[in-house]
Amino acid sequence: MSHANDTATRPSLSFEFFPPKDDAGIDRLMSGTASRLSAFDPEYFSVTSGAGGSTREGTQALVEKLVRSGANAVPHLSVGGSTDAEVGRLVEHYRNLGIQRILCLRGDQPSDGNQHAVFARDLVEQLHQRFPGQFELSVAAYPEIHPDSASAEEDMRYFAAKVHAGASSAITQYFYSPDAYEYFMERCEKAGVHIPVHVGVMPITNIDSLQRFSAKAGADIPRWLSKSMAGYADDEKGLVSFGVEVVTNLCEKLLTMGAPGLHFYTLNRWGASSQICRNLGFPEH
Repeated sequence: MSHANDTATRPSLSFEFFPPKDDAGIDRLMSGTASRLSAFDPEYFSVTSGAGGSTREGTQALVEKLVRSGANAVPHLSVGGSTDAEVGRLVEHYRNLGIQRILCLRGDQPSDGNQHAVFARDLVEQLHQRFPGQFELSVAAYPEIHPDSASAEEDMRYFAAKVHAGASSAITQYFYSPDAYEYFMERCEKAGVHIPVHVGVMPITNIDSLQRFSAKAGADIPRWLSKSMAGYADDEKGLVSFGVEVVTNLCEKLLTMGAPGLHFYTLNRWGASSQICRNLGFPEH
């Protein structure tokens, strides 16, 4: 496929990890999955951060390991459960490590209705003002609409607010309908929002966990896909191979539509993501 081989227009590639529970887990991830996926020369590896900063130390430890290995690391940062001073210290630490991009996310909302709700826009604004021009600030985008948004219009207002606050790129929630991305980009155009929106890609490797993630994230599993996956309920190998084909076709359509890059939610595994990248013609080094 020509998209990935033409270096002038080659879409970017990135992979997401979650921090393992201990140092031994981090070492296994580095020597296994990270090492395998490094072969595709990704633009960066991103590292998730748990609810309310619950994995902050693990996130930091994995980011540091990736940086020491020579990789570009992009930490996820959510403002929920943290003071401005804590966020500032952490970002200062990341800056000293040479981190150049941060993914800014909304934190957990306060359960006490009297407290001020916090949004990703607030975090973008804070970092943009405190560290001007020092980081590329990325944010999340929701082609199928954020589950907390009442309408597509409201969702776009929130997205535009993050961009106006200083975000210069976005990564989408995963989805399986290319139309969702096309309509989202049309809505961006109408709203005067012009930043690269990279596509979040979720390989299909386990039916139960995919359904669980999707229900929580507000990601739609189309009926045809749900019914097709059901045929592989007792055939894990068959499911992975079917999933690779489905997601490869999805990515091909999205790249043809002009998506600037693919961001794989790897769940710390390398097999399906690697096969999809190979199918798309991304060279291995």
